[in-house]
Amino acid sequence: MPKEIHPYEVLRRPIVTEKSTLLTGHRQYVFEVAVGANKPQIKAAVELAFNVTVEAVNTTMAHGRRRKNKFGKSAGEPPVFKKAMVKVAPGQTIEFFEGV
Repeated sequence: MPKEIHPYEVLRRPIVTEKSTLLTGHRQYVFEVAVGANKPQIKAAVELAFNVTVEAVNTTMAHGRRRKNKFGKSAGEPPVFKKAMVKVAPGQTIEFFEGV
């Protein structure tokens, strides 16, 4: 059983890049979410926060590239975060992303 996370703690920040901006034309929006959040929790959080109906949620773990020092040794671990691509119902938009 996954650990229960409060819906307001699931969504961390929106991800605004060229690719995610193009996805808004297909009714898809990209968010950074809590690493322990699952798809039903993400769906419930987006529906509660933005008052939209979510059709589908796709998730992926984003890993960074390891940093190396001048001797070839590992100098640190990059942060790891989880991204969620959320598709909303036809005719609905998330106003937060409009005008970006």
